[in-house]
Amino acid sequence: MRDWNRELYDYLMEHITTITDEWLALRDFEKNSIYSNDAGAAAEQTLREQNNVTNRTVASSLLGDKENFNERKQDWAKLIAKSRIASNTPIFQVVDAISRVRKVFWRQVEKFTGLPGNESVPVSAVLLWGETIHIAFDQLLGAFTEQYYNLMTTRLTAQQSLIVELSSPIIKVNETVGILPLVGDIDTDRAKMILEVVPQKCAESDILNLFIDLSGVSIIDTMVANQIYEVIQVLNLLGVHATITGIRPEIAQTSIQLGLDFSSIPTHSSLQQALKDKYVLREVN
Repeated sequence: MRDWNRELYDYLMEHITTITDEWLALRDFEKNSIYSNDAGAAAEQTLREQNNVTNRTVASSLLGDKENFNERKQDWAKLIAKSRIASNTPIFQVVDAISRVRKVFWRQVEKFTGLPGNESVPVSAVLLWGETIHIAFDQLLGAFTEQYYNLMTTRLTAQQSLIVELSSPIIKVNETVGILPLVGDIDTDRAKMILEVVPQKCAESDILNLFIDLSGVSIIDTMVANQIYEVIQVLNLLGVHATITGIRPEIAQTSIQLGLDFSSIPTHSSLQQALKDKYVLREVN
């Protein structure tokens, strides 16, 4: 009795390159896409190698070894997700590319059934191939999107950590004195990050005197002002003496209009003036 699954698998392995060639021929012009027909020789070679892996992975589903297919599927998903993230390829382009692979792949199955001597392929076998192959492609897409999501989440987390780091940089003047220069708009989210990060940085760096410079801040509202006030209170509890410098006239006027009271907090019109204070000079020198 003929093993139709094995025969189809062997046929597909013999025509792996043909499948890839036909798939690459379907490419359209997509600006700044790895799938574009003018993406260059390097991109085409990458697609050729990866499509070879795709075809072999899907074909392996015909052999009935689920464990082997699942292992291949995960390896494929990691490879493609990492590659597409590196090339800044959106998911919808990958889905479209896989759809075209599916079409070309099934076309080879149809050619197999039309070969001389294969007229006796049972209809049940063809239907099973359709189900198996389409499920394999669907599972590849599922595994890919999961890997893509995980990798993107990891990247975004790292970027968020960098943003937090850059949003509240503390510059040490000497062993115990530091400057926190705040630049740009401070919204509620950034103010919360400052509240979370600054006290920890001061503790780690042994900062005892911190100058919070607001000369680069253009807008401040009640919520943000309250967050900054909380930062100073937390710093005081940690034994860090906080001073505000560089409050711009418009911000001072707004603060008064909003009923914000900074009278209990040491302030200086500029960071330069603060650094000329005798106590600071003694600490620095």
